Amino acid sequence: MSFLEDLQSKILIGDGAMGTMLYSHGVDRCFDELNLSKPDDILRIHQTYIQAGANLIQTNTYGANDIKLSRYGLEDDIRQMNKKAVELAKLAATPSTYVFGTIGGVRSLKKSAHTIDEIKRNFREQLFVLLNEDVDGILLETYYDFEEMQTVLQIARKETTKPIIANVSLHEAGVLQDGTSLPKAFLTLEELGANVIGLNCRLGPYHMIQSLEEVPLLEHAYLSVFPNSSLPTLNEGRLVYESDENYFKESALQFREQGVRLIGGCCGTTPKHIKAMAEAVSHLAPVTTKKVKVPKQEQVKITSNNKETLPPLQEIVKERRSVIVELDPPKKLNMNKFLLGAQALHDAGIDALTLADNSLASPRISNLAAGMLAREKTGARALIHITCRDRNLIGLQSHLMGLHSLGLSDVLAITGDPSKIGDFPGATSVYDLSSFDLISLIKQFNEGVSYSGKPLGEKTNFSVAAAFNPNVRHLDKAVIRLEKKIACGADYFISQPLYSNQQIIDVYEATQNLKAPIYIGIMPLTSSRNAEFIHNEIPGIKLSDSIREKMAAAGTDKEKARQEGLAIAKDLIDTAYDLFNGIYLITPFLDYSFTVELTNYIHEKEKQKAERKITHV
Repeated sequence: MSFLEDLQSKILIGDGAMGTMLYSHGVDRCFDELNLSKPDDILRIHQTYIQAGANLIQTNTYGANDIKLSRYGLEDDIRQMNKKAVELAKLAATPSTYVFGTIGGVRSLKKSAHTIDEIKRNFREQLFVLLNEDVDGILLETYYDFEEMQTVLQIARKETTKPIIANVSLHEAGVLQDGTSLPKAFLTLEELGANVIGLNCRLGPYHMIQSLEEVPLLEHAYLSVFPNSSLPTLNEGRLVYESDENYFKESALQFREQGVRLIGGCCGTTPKHIKAMAEAVSHLAPVTTKKVKVPKQEQVKITSNNKETLPPLQEIVKERRSVIVELDPPKKLNMNKFLLGAQALHDAGIDALTLADNSLASPRISNLAAGMLAREKTGARALIHITCRDRNLIGLQSHLMGLHSLGLSDVLAITGDPSKIGDFPGATSVYDLSSFDLISLIKQFNEGVSYSGKPLGEKTNFSVAAAFNPNVRHLDKAVIRLEKKIACGADYFISQPLYSNQQIIDVYEATQNLKAPIYIGIMPLTSSRNAEFIHNEIPGIKLSDSIREKMAAAGTDKEKARQEGLAIAKDLIDTAYDLFNGIYLITPFLDYSFTVELTNYIHEKEKQKAERKITHV
């Protein structure tokens, strides 16, 4: 009898965690490689699960693919590792045991880390080895990213008629990471040809049962679950799962009531858990009808917490000249100079005050606090920079919720300078997300959905800027990055400072077909030493000989250097003015007199332009 024929009339039992068993014996390295270096250990674990009552065992190949094995320098052993894994599983199997080739998901926190094309190549290589070894079916497990799951399932279905199990993983009960409801996701996977569809990893029995209560029985596929044993605890530096096998015995009965026909275990589960579930349900017939719980529809509100409704900056810059100015929050606790600068710039008529997030990896007063104070005391609109460097995924979401709650809806999503260049080079750079991922996350918040897929209760209204570095050798590659950021949801761009009129022209020609507007960065030079530092120590930025000579000619005369720096900046503004609506002025060393004068210069140009139009009419 075949696997699918068995499922028509039986509840089958899958195996439990392979990694947990190896970890409990002190193994803490690439588990897939053990197929080659410790085959007897892998064989023994398979046999133990079969003795406990497992009807289906998985090959020890969860991470035996190019992307994951390359972390260990083992990517050349993919074929040998997968082939040996199937051999060991078949050696352990009895005539009534099904051997499924397991392929784990790749994407987790950083969706942008691997493109769909990379995932396709990675998946096909492992899939073909497993199919060539004649496994009884393919088990896809621990797929948090639904796009990845759909992609690999379509490939597998096209390449084989063998049974395919498709298990997704959830952060929150009943909903996928992208906000897709579980019933909708299961129907999609059924349409794509999965024979068994279910859940594995991350959640324990309680939340999996809760999730399945909203899932109807499928017409052309069966349901499966492979829960974790519990939430893990940290004990002397090691992750430990604690769960009584009797709890799993009771849970197996509840899984049956939800229509599940394949029950196994994931992280933390051991042969005792599998034995308990086998004893509970192996002799019972599967249910053929169930009452589906209708989920409560949570209304997602669209709200704006701004004190006054302001058009987003990307719309302003499309309609008219727009000036935004960066003013770094101070490194010390006295806010007087910062607030005086914010007031002066607001009075000069800027559209927003942009606030860096610990620029150059050096601690400053929180830009959220500085932005709130600037808004409350001066009326300035705050554009908050958010780096991926200082906050993990939890902190980033908390920060975004805080910004929304305070009505700060203008943000710039950036990677952030690495910690090693700042005041504390030993500090840890987090980088849970890339700037691409952060942009996508913020846009997901705008849909009222958290990273885990859980509803936020209301939609945020963030306007998302992204960084643009034109100071690169190949400008066309930088523009491709901009297009990718637009695809992630970027509304407009803010460039790093430029110091060449020709470079400004080149940027215009390279980006004029982009759908998102650009604010061109201008940062005035303050001295010859400042010019030499930028030229020699800031990656990618080179000043012309004429600019360096002009700044050097000012010598130690601060006022002369100031006037020369302003003259150079005004010349750059003249070029940018004719090509771009958006100008981004960067205040050097909190000396806001520079950026106030340059703001006034831009507004004077606007005034003269308007007067010429009137005269012409």
